[in-house]
Amino acid sequence: MVPYWRLSAYYFFYFAFVGAFAPYFTLYLQSIRLSATDIAILMSLMQVMRVVSPNLWGWLAERLALRMAIVRLSALAALVGFVGFFVTTDFVGLFLAMALMAFFWSAALPLVEGLTFAHLGDEGHRYGSIRVWGSVGFIAAVLALGYLLDHLPIAAVLWITAAILLGIFVCALFVPEARRAPEPRVAASLGDTLRRPEVRALLGACFLMSAAHGALYVFYSIFLVDNGYDKALVGWMWTLGVLAEIVVFMLMPRIAKCFSLRAILLFSFSCAVLRFLMIAWGADSLAVLMLAQLLHGATFGAYHAAAIAVVNLWFPGRLQARGQALYGSLSFGAGGMLGGLLSGYTWEVLGAEWTFTMGALFALGGLVWLSLGWRRA
Repeated sequence: MVPYWRLSAYYFFYFAFVGAFAPYFTLYLQSIRLSATDIAILMSLMQVMRVVSPNLWGWLAERLALRMAIVRLSALAALVGFVGFFVTTDFVGLFLAMALMAFFWSAALPLVEGLTFAHLGDEGHRYGSIRVWGSVGFIAAVLALGYLLDHLPIAAVLWITAAILLGIFVCALFVPEARRAPEPRVAASLGDTLRRPEVRALLGACFLMSAAHGALYVFYSIFLVDNGYDKALVGWMWTLGVLAEIVVFMLMPRIAKCFSLRAILLFSFSCAVLRFLMIAWGADSLAVLMLAQLLHGATFGAYHAAAIAVVNLWFPGRLQARGQALYGSLSFGAGGMLGGLLSGYTWEVLGAEWTFTMGALFALGGLVWLSLGWRRA
């Protein structure tokens, strides 16, 4: 039987951590008087480790055939690393704590994703009903913490986030290992696949899409607070984006029947250009900012679902694991790192408006690259 609720609980707490950490931890770092550059460096460590950690831990899990043991170890080690934030406000100490926490935290999700599909077997269509609990966890954390921080000191972020990390570890203890299905043999090699121009165009465009979101993930909460919005509204704005993402995920089977994956991706990149221009120059209008957040359904939901599907098509059989790792490392890892680090510099030098405009330019570059590099069949 599929351990539905144990897997769902793990996803709930895993993405509840994202809901508590991504929107509010930057506010804590700002409260201890770190510069925008220092904040960007610390937050970009999450993307740096997403380049290195999944590949390393995935290789180790394959060699040892101990996926859940590594998932449990990573959960405990991430909690230990996070404890470092309680004992220091020095940049070097914070850097070491973030590096340790991010290295282990980012190791788990690719392994759990593979484990989930191994448990589902021929019922892979049920993945969405399990994964959606991650989005529910994100919404619960971002809304609850947003309201709490209007009444509690910002340091409460540390205690609540640590409690969520403990929840991840406890859930990991109860998720069972699963048998691996035999992988089909394929004639294509990784090198042959990467030499195809449409593959390079997709990976390059995905790199730029994640770079476009760098400022959003590092500075969006600070941006809202600096423009006079309270922390409860910050939580609702993040929630609005995730709700749009959930709706798009649910509708993707129907959307994919009506439009090609290429068309969905090009539409998503176009929405990203519009979204970041709206954030950059529409901060005085809550309606404009809300509409920009609704576009998260396209700039992440439709984009990610279509990109994952294309990678599965172009990296068949035994190449799928390496294809997905390459997609994640280049986009969410390297692209997110570049966007986060650059935003820290431009935020102080050019200001918020031009920082988000830079995100729109990244998305425009991805749109052009994808449209020219991936021709219609």
